[in-house]
Amino acid sequence: MGKWFPYIYDFGMKPLEAKRFTAVRKKLLQKARGRVLEIGSGSGVNFPLYQEVQQVDAIEPSREMQKKSASRLQAASVPIYCHQQTAEQLDFADQTFDTVVSTLVFCTIPDPEKALKEIQRVAKPGAVFLFFEHVKMEQPLLAKTQDMLTPFWKKICDGCHLNRNTLALIRQAGFQVRETEEFYKGLFITAVCTYDADCL
Repeated sequence: MGKWFPYIYDFGMKPLEAKRFTAVRKKLLQKARGRVLEIGSGSGVNFPLYQEVQQVDAIEPSREMQKKSASRLQAASVPIYCHQQTAEQLDFADQTFDTVVSTLVFCTIPDPEKALKEIQRVAKPGAVFLFFEHVKMEQPLLAKTQDMLTPFWKKICDGCHLNRNTLALIRQAGFQVRETEEFYKGLFITAVCTYDADCL
């Protein structure tokens, strides 16, 4: 991660967070329960939004982002423990978590398929998976625009793939998508998922 990126991320996202995203996050995180794993916690924007969960283990590979999350960590009303780890190599035992949360992070994970398999490994049977991601749009012209912009976008936004079809990857990994909601004409989606290895 570029050293400058953690310091401009919150500023760049502030208008979206204020207008829509904070409400989207709150609604999604109300479904979290038990022990929670948050993938790519970044600057900790979700931390004050967790309610009535046992604890949150938040992984984030960037030390700079972890430092940025300190004030939000203090504002949290539930225990949150930060770990410097990658999503592709989680240092947790099998079947540890009741809920897994990922918000606006799968666009930057280098190997999303491996990360999804790791998430499945550390989740308990019956766990719920909560995703809030931007995805490749269905409208052909908009999808083509995403394809054209992605090489440049990756360079300035720390590896973010504008055209990654994360919802398709989730389904291909064997998750059962129970409900979805679209925002901004399908550019952003939330998904509530489960995973049953016996159904594969």
